[in-house]
Amino acid sequence: MTMQRDRLYLFDTTLRDGQQTPGIDFSVEDKIAIASMLDEFGMDYVEGGYPGANPTDTEFFTKKRTARSKFVAFGMTKRAGVSASNDPGLAALVQARSDAVCFVAKSWDYHVRVALGCSNEENLDAIRASVAAAIAAGKEAMVDCEHFFDGFKANPDYALACAKTAYEAGARWVVLCDTNGGTQPSEVRAIVEKAIAAGVPGRNLGIHAHDDTGQAVANSLAAVEAGVRQIQGTLNGIGERCGNANLVTLIPTLMLKSAYKDRFETGISPEQLVGISRLSRAFDELLNRAPEAQSPYVGSSAFATKAGIHASALVKDPQTYEHVPPEAVGNRRRVMVSDQGGKANFLAELKRRGIEVPKDDMRLDALIAVVKEREAEGYAYEGADASFELLARKMLSGLPEFFAVTSFRCMVERRFDANGQLKTVSEAIVKVVVDDEEKMSVAEGHGPVNALDLALRKDLGKYQNEIADLELADFKVRILNGGTEAITRVLVESHDSTGARWWTVGVSENIIDASFQALMDSIIYKLMKNREMAGLVAAE
Repeated sequence: MTMQRDRLYLFDTTLRDGQQTPGIDFSVEDKIAIASMLDEFGMDYVEGGYPGANPTDTEFFTKKRTARSKFVAFGMTKRAGVSASNDPGLAALVQARSDAVCFVAKSWDYHVRVALGCSNEENLDAIRASVAAAIAAGKEAMVDCEHFFDGFKANPDYALACAKTAYEAGARWVVLCDTNGGTQPSEVRAIVEKAIAAGVPGRNLGIHAHDDTGQAVANSLAAVEAGVRQIQGTLNGIGERCGNANLVTLIPTLMLKSAYKDRFETGISPEQLVGISRLSRAFDELLNRAPEAQSPYVGSSAFATKAGIHASALVKDPQTYEHVPPEAVGNRRRVMVSDQGGKANFLAELKRRGIEVPKDDMRLDALIAVVKEREAEGYAYEGADASFELLARKMLSGLPEFFAVTSFRCMVERRFDANGQLKTVSEAIVKVVVDDEEKMSVAEGHGPVNALDLALRKDLGKYQNEIADLELADFKVRILNGGTEAITRVLVESHDSTGARWWTVGVSENIIDASFQALMDSIIYKLMKNREMAGLVAAE
C-alpha cells in the first residue's frame, strides 16, 4: 500500500527579496528572463516585486509574466486610519496583473508601535481588510507575518493573533518569517507547532527564513517537519544581508532524501530536477558572477574527490562517497587529478573524457609522473580540467597542432591622450602560423593580459569563426612564493555559447607568460571540443 504524501508548495522570491542583495539590481528584461526560467523549472509561485514602489516593478506587472507558476505581487497591508478603498498602495497591488498578492504585515508588537505608529488592533484590522480586498479582486491572498518568530518570543499572544487574523480573513497562506535570521531550528519547530495548535492549519502555513546564522535551509526543513506546507526562498540563496533560504539546496533535499521524499511531494518532476544545476548556473551567468564551486548539489565540487583512496572506492561503487547520484540534479562526478591522486583518479577522469587506456600502460605512468612533477612546480590541474585533458591527449593519443605562436610582445606605456589626460595603455603583438602562413595581430587592452588575449584571438585564419563565441569569465593570479623570483600561477575560466565552462592553467616566473599559457590552452581546448561535437577525427 502506497502512503499518500503531503504536497509542498515552492515559493520563489528571487525577484523581490533577492533583489535586495547588495550589488544586484534587476532590469525589467532581467526580471522577465528570470521569471521565465523559474516558470519553466516548475516553481509553484514566482514573486515579482512591489508594483507601485518603483518604475521597474510597476512596468514588470503590466503583464502576467508566468505561464504555469502563480505570479505574485508583494506589498504592504493598508495603512492605519485609511480605508482599504482609499489606500493607493493597496489599489496598486490588487490592480496588478498577478494571480496572487502577498501582503507583508507586522506581527511583532514592538514594530507595530515603533514602525507603524498604530495600535495592535488597528494592525489586525489592516491585515483583515487587506486580505478581503485581494479576495474581492479575484486574487489569491497570502500574508507574510514579518518578524513572526522574534514577535512570538516577545509577545506570543499577539504574534499568534496576527497569524490567526490573516487565516480567518481568508488568506490561502500565512507565512511565518524569520526576518532577522537569528532563530534556531529547534525554536522554529516549537513555534510552528504552537501556531498550528492555536488554530492555523499547517496546510495554510509557510516559512520564510533568512540565513544570518547560516541556518535558513535548516530552519525551513524544521518548519516543514513541524507542519508548514509552503517554503519560500531564492535562487542560489541570494537576498539582503546574508541571503535567504536557498531553494537550489532545499528542492533536491526534499525530493531525494528519504526523510522527506517518502512523506512529501513537490510540483517538480524528477526530469525537471535534472535541470536544477543548469538553472543555478544560468542564473549566476545572468548576474555575471562565477558559480560557487562548493554549492551543495549543483557546485562543480559537489561530487568531486581528490584523494586516491576515495577515487578507488568510487570506481567500485559511487555510493561509497556520494550521498545522491550527481545525475539526479544534472551535475557530474569529478575525480580530480593532482599530486595526491592515485592511478584510480587518472583512469576515472580519463574514461569520463573518452580516453581509454589500460592501467598497466606505460604512457599512463608517464602522464602521472608529469602531472606530479608539474604540480610540484606550481601547476594545479585539479582546478584546471581543460589543461589536464590537453596534456593527457597529447601524451596518450596525440593532439592536433591547430596553430603555432612564433612570438609575442607586450608593452605598457603611460602617456597623455588627445585630451591631455594622463593614461596607461597596454599593447600586445602576437605572431601566429596557421597552415604555414604567418599572421601578425596587434591589440590594445585594459591591461597587458587583456591586450594579449585580444591580439591572440584577433586572427586565427580558418579557425577564427570557431572562437567567435569564446569569452573569458574569470582570471585568477596567485603568487606561489615570495621574493623577486616569485613563481606565478594563473587560472583562466572560459565559456562559450553552448554553456560549457572550462578552466586552464599557466605557471611561470613571469605573469604575462603564465597568462599566455592559460590563454593558449583555452583556445586549443575550444577548437578540440568543436571537433568532438562535430564528430571529426582528432587530426587536422
